[in-house]
Amino acid sequence: MLSQLILIYRRKTLRFINLALYNGLRLTRKYFMTEHQNVDHAEIAKFEAIAERWWDLDGEFKPLHEINPLRLDFIANKTQGLFDKETLDVGCGGGILSQSMARMGAKVTGIDMGQEPLTVAKLHSLETGVNVDYIKIPAEEFASQNPERFDVITCMEMLEHVPDPASIIHAVAALAKPGADVFFSTLNKTPKAYLYAIVGAEKLLKMVPEGTHDHKKFIKPAQLIAWAEQAGLKVRASTGLSYNPLSKQYTLNSDVSVNYILYFEKLA
Repeated sequence: MLSQLILIYRRKTLRFINLALYNGLRLTRKYFMTEHQNVDHAEIAKFEAIAERWWDLDGEFKPLHEINPLRLDFIANKTQGLFDKETLDVGCGGGILSQSMARMGAKVTGIDMGQEPLTVAKLHSLETGVNVDYIKIPAEEFASQNPERFDVITCMEMLEHVPDPASIIHAVAALAKPGADVFFSTLNKTPKAYLYAIVGAEKLLKMVPEGTHDHKKFIKPAQLIAWAEQAGLKVRASTGLSYNPLSKQYTLNSDVSVNYILYFEKLA
């Protein structure tokens, strides 16, 4: 009887071990066979659904068109000009900022994970004759292929739409040459940002589609700076971006309680 129990135990144990091994191999295969990327597919779907209107100056992306001259001036000023500089736009979308920087003489690459926005960006680039190299690729993967390649990197209004913003920041730092200029913009995690960006801009004024932003994903400047410093970036300047609903004008100022831009230098 004892020997039979031992035999049954061994068979069941072996079966259990084989099953565990099989499940482990199956999960490992699934991990490598599927895209394991820092991407929120629901966020991608939001922007793909309205991508055809990316260059409509009165459409859902009107705010991006209106703030673009301000952020472009800030970037051009801090970089002392973009002419002939290898420039990367991370989360480029339909290419509003990418093409603006290219018009200033920068050699621009734009990366994004939304196929429809990239298609729109490529078509608009062909129509306008503005040369930008658009690529669908995760920032982390692109960083592994292009270490320390770029003189200027922008990542604007993108960090609040990914599951792991710190990973994007580290990838950006890896892509930057020593001494490179790096720019991040996002929304501050404050009650005021919730009122202005979600209640005001989405629900009341209908400036952007409802559901565009999630306050839980907003990022305090101190947190962003901490992640950046861990990646070898040093903050050099900041600016707030404010909207006046009465004048319907955007301005850069010292108020970073809602939208803000941080400028970093890649340390040698």
